[in-house]
Amino acid sequence: MSRAPLWRAVAALAVIATSLLLALTMAPRLGLDLRGGTQLVFETKDSSTVKADADATDRALDVLRRRADALGVVDPTLVRSGERRIIVELPGVLDPREAAAVIGKTAQLNFHPVLGPAEDGDKDAVADESGQKLKLGPVALSGAGVTDAAARSDPQMGPGWFVTIDFKEPGPWRELTGKAACAPVGDHKRRVAIVLDNAIISSPQVADSVACDAGISGGTTQITGSFTPQEAQNLAVLIKGGSLPVPLDLVEQRTVGPTLGADAIAASAKAGVVGVILTAVFIGVVYRLVGVLAAVALACYGLISYAGLVAMGATLTLPGLAGFVLAIGMAVDANVLVFERAREEYGAAPRRGLKAALDRGFKNAWSAIADSNITTLLAAGLLFWLASGPVKGFGVTLAIGVLASLVSAMLITRVLVAALIGRIGPRASGIGSIGRVRTWLTRRDPDLMRGRRLWLAVAAGLLVLAGAGLVTRGLNYGVEFTGGRIVEFGTSRPVDVATARQAVADAGFPSAVVQQSDDAISVRTGQIGADDVVRMEEALDRRVGEVTKQRDELIGPSLGEELRRNALIALAVALAAQLVYLAFRFRWTFGTAAVAALFVDAAVVVGAFAWMGKPIDGVFLAAMLTIIGYSVNDKVVLFDRVRELWPVRRGEPFGRVVNTAILQTVPRTVNTGLGALFILAALAVFGGDSLRDFAIALLIGIIVGTLSSSFVAGPAAIALERRTTQPPPAPAAPRARPVRRDGSGAVV
Repeated sequence: MSRAPLWRAVAALAVIATSLLLALTMAPRLGLDLRGGTQLVFETKDSSTVKADADATDRALDVLRRRADALGVVDPTLVRSGERRIIVELPGVLDPREAAAVIGKTAQLNFHPVLGPAEDGDKDAVADESGQKLKLGPVALSGAGVTDAAARSDPQMGPGWFVTIDFKEPGPWRELTGKAACAPVGDHKRRVAIVLDNAIISSPQVADSVACDAGISGGTTQITGSFTPQEAQNLAVLIKGGSLPVPLDLVEQRTVGPTLGADAIAASAKAGVVGVILTAVFIGVVYRLVGVLAAVALACYGLISYAGLVAMGATLTLPGLAGFVLAIGMAVDANVLVFERAREEYGAAPRRGLKAALDRGFKNAWSAIADSNITTLLAAGLLFWLASGPVKGFGVTLAIGVLASLVSAMLITRVLVAALIGRIGPRASGIGSIGRVRTWLTRRDPDLMRGRRLWLAVAAGLLVLAGAGLVTRGLNYGVEFTGGRIVEFGTSRPVDVATARQAVADAGFPSAVVQQSDDAISVRTGQIGADDVVRMEEALDRRVGEVTKQRDELIGPSLGEELRRNALIALAVALAAQLVYLAFRFRWTFGTAAVAALFVDAAVVVGAFAWMGKPIDGVFLAAMLTIIGYSVNDKVVLFDRVRELWPVRRGEPFGRVVNTAILQTVPRTVNTGLGALFILAALAVFGGDSLRDFAIALLIGIIVGTLSSSFVAGPAAIALERRTTQPPPAPAAPRARPVRRDGSGAVV
């Protein structure tokens, strides 16, 4: 007797127990779009003396990390991305002005003697804190000589704050202050200028207690003045952080309020619960007992996916949440494939019993399941490789979901079904018949491929319609692809969009695009600064009532162009990767037909968004690559069945073989599509604006992709097969029967 069922049960129990332990003991790492905060992306630039390579970027990263630590941000994240970019995540920091101004200061930190007031026309003069132009002497001490700086207050010294500075060597500071002390009290020459980014950040006067040429000894000094606590802290951060080896450009900035993140988590959770319940009820009604057991396995799938996310330390972003919810619907696919094959096996040989039919169903469905999941993993890998920001999290979540769905369907569902299938009858099991849809199709046997030219003409018409949308309406590229700034303000009461538009214009931005959705106002402009955003917020406060900044994204023009280019590359590579994989696994004709159908799917979705004026952004890119991965699953299942039928029906026309394969796979295609549509409908209703557009794109893509499998990929494959000289696949060689022996075979 085989021990495989026992080992499968042990493995399933171990996976569930480990996942439960991880889920209970580890907390997820939330992205800034879910917990609130600011993300800054800096790009290093070449200076006159230093090239901005990976080594210089790493040294700049160390300086930024010291500055972030000195700011007192809880759990900041700073990483190098590529060779010249640095990503800085500051949880809880909702004012990007302060963060970018303090962390991203670029120039050398130096200490200069003050030679006196500058003459008119002196190009080298530098303004002090009060705006007076000063003439500075050569650098006496660089920021590399500073070991520490801190903001302090001491009641014994009176009210106010001061900054202490510690130096590596006391000599240079003692010499600089000793020379300055020779000037009379109140004279400009008695001051020391601390210069950062070609601007004086402080120019304290040497105390009158310091003797000429004696200077301040001990390697420590204090800068006093009328500092507020925040001013003292910022000054200490800049001095302690030291100099950056190369200049930095701020190319991207995202700020999300904590309330918006909490609302997104609640909305995604609600969408997930509703979608899972609808999917579980649907699969239970269609497949009865095995469907109910598959629903239990889906719950285990959710646990395994979540445990995988926290175990990997993956950052869960808002698109990642959408991917987590969506993958639940996609996890139904493997179960449906197995159950449909098991129904066929039982209908062909009912005497073998339910258990044998299910075993053969799992075995025969494995090829299509493996191929369809590999194609989805290709799309997830492209998202992680070419996307940026939160969309990367979607790629990670989707990949983990695909792997977890394999474990859920091929291991847990199989163990549950094997434990109960022998105790019930065929009707209650759900696999005792091929189903009403399949029975009706078998009885009617419609020849769908007779009108294949009509179907291809309809597909061509859809392409023309999509192209017309692109030409007449154009694409509404989001700020992520064009560069610029988009700010979203929450309102305390309903606001007329015309009033909001006038308020933004009065603030100095007449060309800004102002839109209203639910209880929020979004403003999209070109490259404006953080101070401009504050002015805009104040204008809205005066005209429409109290507003709260919920989201603030700034994308530099170079980064926007790069992201747009990467999006096109991602789509092209996705189609090429599917073509290569399908040609390798099947035939080049099948691969070409599948990619042609995928192109129609992608074009229809893009054209629909052009006609509706929906934004084309990173979330849309995630939706498009998911559509390609999901749609190709249908093509894989269809051509897997064609590959199976063709060798045993070599006497039939190839078009008839394709027609039969379509009719046999329709139940799987429809049931899988409905499982995903339940999830997407829940996301569209409960998921908020950004997830609603994501869900709409996928709804269109899955509906079109389901139809294109039969009415584009099938006819295209028939047309291509007429133009190839490659022979049909040969029938599989029959297995040799084992030789029956009389007696034991022993020799005495």
